[in-house]
Amino acid sequence: QVQLVDSGGGLVQAGGSLRLSCAASGSIHLINTAGWYRQAPGKEREQVAALTRSGTTHYVDSVEGRFTISRDDAKNTWYLQMDSLKPEDTAIYTCVAGYPFNPMSTSEYSYWGQGTRVTVSS
Repeated sequence: QVQLVDSGGGLVQAGGSLRLSCAASGSIHLINTAGWYRQAPGKEREQVAALTRSGTTHYVDSVEGRFTISRDDAKNTWYLQMDSLKPEDTAIYTCVAGYPFNPMSTSEYSYWGQGTRVTVSS
């Protein structure tokens, strides 16, 4: 099994930056792809970014050019650098990992973190 621990959320003003972390432990070989989804109050869940083992990145259009996903293999940790944040980025962000067929399909991930709240004030 795999355990994921989310961290790095917080309150930031519009235009600011945050970096989310997702630390994995356990059977790391069960992870081919990791990423984050977000869910804002009253809205549907949205996969925002994913990174495959081969290094391919995927982003939802609304964050393309502002968010960057990366990983540190030595630390089994993934990062989501979020720049130029907007109030509409406010949501709970949750790390996911596994072997999805479609990296941008949240429901295909097997392992989920506990989530971290991101609040962007205007």
